[in-house]
Amino acid sequence: MAQPRPDAVFAPWDDPAEVPLIQFKNVTKRFGDFTAIEDLTLDIYAKEFFALLGPSGCGKTTLMRMLAGFEKPTEGSIILDGVDIGPVPPNERPVNMMFQSYALFPHLTVWENIAFGLKRSDMPKDQIGDRVERMLKLTQLGKFAKRKPHQISGGQRQRVALARSLAKAPKLLLLDEPLGALDKKLRHETQFELMDIQESTGTTFVIVTHDQEEAMTVASRVAVMVDGNLAQVATPDQIYEAPTSAYVADFIGDVNLIEGTVEVQPKGADPTSVAIKWSPTEDPIKATADTPPPAASTVQFAIRPEKVAISAEKPEAANVMEGKILDIAYLGNISTYHVEVAPGLIVKAQATNTRRISRRNLTWEDHVYLSWTDTAGVVLSE
Repeated sequence: MAQPRPDAVFAPWDDPAEVPLIQFKNVTKRFGDFTAIEDLTLDIYAKEFFALLGPSGCGKTTLMRMLAGFEKPTEGSIILDGVDIGPVPPNERPVNMMFQSYALFPHLTVWENIAFGLKRSDMPKDQIGDRVERMLKLTQLGKFAKRKPHQISGGQRQRVALARSLAKAPKLLLLDEPLGALDKKLRHETQFELMDIQESTGTTFVIVTHDQEEAMTVASRVAVMVDGNLAQVATPDQIYEAPTSAYVADFIGDVNLIEGTVEVQPKGADPTSVAIKWSPTEDPIKATADTPPPAASTVQFAIRPEKVAISAEKPEAANVMEGKILDIAYLGNISTYHVEVAPGLIVKAQATNTRRISRRNLTWEDHVYLSWTDTAGVVLSE
């Protein structure tokens, strides 16, 4: 997950005086009997790198197509920089879109691809060359200017498409799965290039992706979508550390979800403490919540594997479970242990591999203890 620089606090969504660049106001989109987007309200601010994240069919691409002008809302309105863009045709919107296929012209050079849209705009012809050169410098493509698309790599073609999209200085750039065609290592490198370019231009980026890691890396905020609705809109760290539903917790990263019932707290107990009965024979899980759910309600306790410690000896901790290692996933820098703590209930714990493999003391079938603090997990009622 990308972290903001220490000297840069960018959070216009927390400032009541800030006016959003994009406003979806009670937007519904239907295709016949199918509702793709249902009464959705969302604000996106200038200079954001905003991610629409969700599985196939959740409505994220429909949202983007409505921004681009390829679809119109059935109900509601979309405001861009104070203007209702519903009646504005796609070619008249201050919006550009970059497709996963890049859609470069194979017979034109890199320079000509970037200049293509500018030559058809109202930009004075004597300014086009300077603008193309700026885009080449921004995307580090200067030495490839005379090459054709088939003569450069996939990552370089992606940057040509980005340069062409930014050349007309749109207020908003839409990116539809822009890194999907790249291999994993190149995709990671390009994510940081995208972030640098977005920051240096100040253009508002909205990216559609189903890749959780990509959204968490590049975005200032993430909208997790499900069935045409917003499940949660927040910064990447809030989405990961404080999901508001079991769906979001399970969709983002790896998580343990343990169902249980909230117990009545004794008089004088900390008002934020929660005890969750998850087994008739085991101690309840001790947790905390700003607004604890009522006693006897069914909840899900969500805890990330990296917050669960694993040991051969019983530790002193707020929460301790014992069980047997059923499986181990070795991922190089970390190992994930799958531990059965009750019939049918497997809890995952992660440990960093700081020691050589021959010196590690936990293996399959070992009896182990899992432990965590009372603040390590999240209590979810939804």
